[in-house]
Amino acid sequence: MTRRFDGKVVFVTGAARGQGRATAEAFAREGACIIAADICRPIASDSPGAAPDDMTAMVDAIEGQGGRVLARQCDVRDLASIEAVLDEGVAAFGGLDIVSAQAGIAGFGKSHELSEDQWSTMIDINLSGVWRTCRAAIPHLVAGESGGSIILTSSAMGLKALPDVSHYVAAKHGVVGLMRALALELGHHSIRVNAVCTTTVNTPLIQNPSHLRKFRPDLENPTLDDAAKSARRMNVLPVPWVEVDDVRNAILWLCSDEARYITGVALPVDAGFLIK
Repeated sequence: MTRRFDGKVVFVTGAARGQGRATAEAFAREGACIIAADICRPIASDSPGAAPDDMTAMVDAIEGQGGRVLARQCDVRDLASIEAVLDEGVAAFGGLDIVSAQAGIAGFGKSHELSEDQWSTMIDINLSGVWRTCRAAIPHLVAGESGGSIILTSSAMGLKALPDVSHYVAAKHGVVGLMRALALELGHHSIRVNAVCTTTVNTPLIQNPSHLRKFRPDLENPTLDDAAKSARRMNVLPVPWVEVDDVRNAILWLCSDEARYITGVALPVDAGFLIK
């Protein structure tokens, strides 16, 4: 049976765990070769970082199903390191067809209480890191002369604001603007550019004490079930969050020939968050 991405090469950032890992593994199951990048160390934010063991587990999962993957530790705040990973991956696999920019962090704080470091770290990873990923990848996509697809991971908060996360909201709104500009710039190369805009996703990004307490500040040590009761109120559909598979499925569809004429779209995967 023909798989949707046989012969394609996909670059995924934030690939060591969570949403990025689910995406990398799904593309591999569909026949793609994977260039995977993740910082694999803690970052000074409210987000726990992936670890080298997470990257090893992702590689083992892909190779265990017969896939091909080149995985490297890489910080999206460093353009040269992204370029080096892509150069190595393109040399190994013969080109580049798809980019899934998923590296990112979360954080909380009232605008007037955020430190300059909190603000700059958020923007540098969640917005400038996405631009750097595209900056490094686009020359390879163009050189292939066969089109391509770029999917930027934004957020429902890239289209709607909430309080106490202004740095995150600003970065994710910026990602949507970047996506639209790139779609205009790259269309004549048959390179499509879209974004996914999700509600809360059930990943390690929220499965930690810091984030759980944001959902339930009334509890000293809230559980995931405690947080779910609060998170459910954010969405129209009766769920507290979506799963990584829901986001992964949207990304793969946008990259497939089934969506071949879709570009410049910010696709909500949000359980109705944006209409509430």
